[in-house]
Amino acid sequence: MNLFEARIRELEKTLEYHNNLYYNNDAPEISDMEYDKLLHELEQLEQQFPELKSENSPTNHVGGKASSKFSPVTHDVPMESLQDVFSVEELLAFDERVKSALNEEYEYVVELKIDGLSVSLEYSNGKFVRGSTRGDGITGEDVTENLLTIKDIPKNIDFSGELEVRGEVYMSVAEFERLNDVQEITGGKIFANPRNAAAGSLRQLDSNITKERNLSIFIFNIQKSDKIFSNHYEGFDFLTKQNFSVVPEYKLVNSIKDVVKRIEEIGEMREKLPFEIDGVVIKVNSLEQRKLLGSTAKNPKWAVAYKFPAEEKETKLLDITVQVGRTGVLTPNAELEPVRLAGTTVRRATLHNIDNITEKDIRVGDTVIVRKAGEIIPEVVSSVKEKRPDGTVPYKMPEFCPVCGADVIREEGEAATRCVNPLCHAQVVRNIVHFASRDAMDIEGMGPAIVNVLAEKEMLKNYADIYELKKEDIAELERMGSKSAENLINAIENSKNNDLSLLLFGLGIRFIGKKASKIITRAFGTMDKIISATFEELTAIDEIGEIMAESLIKYFSKEENLKLIERIKAYGLNMESTKEVSDNRFLGKTFVLTGTLPTMSRNEASELIEKFGGKTSSSVSKKTTYVLAGEEAGSKLTKAQNLGVEIINEEQFLSMLEEN
Repeated sequence: MNLFEARIRELEKTLEYHNNLYYNNDAPEISDMEYDKLLHELEQLEQQFPELKSENSPTNHVGGKASSKFSPVTHDVPMESLQDVFSVEELLAFDERVKSALNEEYEYVVELKIDGLSVSLEYSNGKFVRGSTRGDGITGEDVTENLLTIKDIPKNIDFSGELEVRGEVYMSVAEFERLNDVQEITGGKIFANPRNAAAGSLRQLDSNITKERNLSIFIFNIQKSDKIFSNHYEGFDFLTKQNFSVVPEYKLVNSIKDVVKRIEEIGEMREKLPFEIDGVVIKVNSLEQRKLLGSTAKNPKWAVAYKFPAEEKETKLLDITVQVGRTGVLTPNAELEPVRLAGTTVRRATLHNIDNITEKDIRVGDTVIVRKAGEIIPEVVSSVKEKRPDGTVPYKMPEFCPVCGADVIREEGEAATRCVNPLCHAQVVRNIVHFASRDAMDIEGMGPAIVNVLAEKEMLKNYADIYELKKEDIAELERMGSKSAENLINAIENSKNNDLSLLLFGLGIRFIGKKASKIITRAFGTMDKIISATFEELTAIDEIGEIMAESLIKYFSKEENLKLIERIKAYGLNMESTKEVSDNRFLGKTFVLTGTLPTMSRNEASELIEKFGGKTSSSVSKKTTYVLAGEEAGSKLTKAQNLGVEIINEEQFLSMLEEN
């Protein structure tokens, strides 16, 4: 494999990973701009080396897929995504393609690109009958019940035929900030941006939760209709008369020059909008001309989305403060003179670590450039040296923990600086929050805000103290009450029955993640056996390496940790693995899952594999027994074929489960 092919495969894998986070989990790790750069690089390499392009390349399909939590909906009219352009030059190139293909006069409609979740609304004889998400563009999710909670969606319209429209569900900036305030108080998930908040809220199994989130929608397209339209602009007039909330500020223009002018106007109004936009959409107005232009496998050729560049602004660095994390890591943050950036006011930004600060020579008092690309976490890009005031000094990390005053160390080979005191208040709070989190003991309501209050009142000094809390003590806290206290106590009581793997993960042992916790508890069965496990016994388990074994042994060698285990054991917490394997048909077999399975999610398939004694891995190797492949399987499938690993589909997998 040459360097170009290796880079193409790497980009495919990276983009699919981020597609899954963005479209299916509503939890992106990178900004839109970073994602677009990766996709653009892949597109250029595929154009340069077409023979290396994969059939399942991310450039060929929309990133999302329908979740098995909802009933699937097949879109009669595919919900295509738009090709992104990032410069005036690329916009002019798009216009040239349109001009040469049509060879006649044409117009564009310029619209705001709302940053939300794309949905389809179907009406029959004036009644709203079904609503669905885009999914992969062909198959989406039926979220009708949730869409019915959105006030902007008319439930009845004055139209007797069949109609399907497409819109963008979004959350206003004000509602987003209100929601995160509530989430902080109640210990819920803090959303990164309004888009993720909207997507997560719409895809709730409980429509009451969706209703509480106060979502909105803008309609921007007629997908199909019994009424004939000649152009897109005419469709907007019809939608407005039917009481749809159409995307605002749309404008009909006659030339690409006017498109560029309109983009500049929208850029200037962006900060004043009460909702987030991440660009501008440019569409050929005539529907007949759209048919002539056609579409690629993924994008229409009659429209593009101009994406705003990552917004950067100058502001003053007032101070550098340090936050202490769950594992004692000290993270420096920039305290900024408030600056309006990408639609929100930014007061803080991450500085990552001391190496980043030193490399960029960032000092308190500097004028700095702050970037908020894709509305993820703001970061300090650089300092403006020519504006540096006299008297500034290079920043040094504190020698003592800013929370507890203990010594801090920086281990060789690590960028992180750590507090050595395990009883540090900041670490205690974050460890308790981790212990109670959804992936661990899943104590609903035990979030950062309430844990911090309880810790300040010295009612929580460690995770074992959770099980000594009384309803009356919690009810007296600010913003709590009898019902909230009762719900929290019930959640605490219910957590006692959790599987041992959740408890082990909840302890927050370094290098022992959720998967490792499952493997270890399955191997030893009880907490006592895990505590007494030797280095040799631990490393004999496949996928448990030396660093993980050393970390586990080190944790259980400390007297204070053993005392906490004894306490929670006395409170009645389950200390055994409840997930017994009675049927070992997959014992010793390793599965790798790739692609989209027809009737089940990867998590569901993984649970079945583990239930029957097997294990799953994220990468294909000669040790892999089976690759369970679904639609749009990527590089893992190719590697399995090259290695001669047996490849099975869902039907074959289910047959294996049905065997006696």
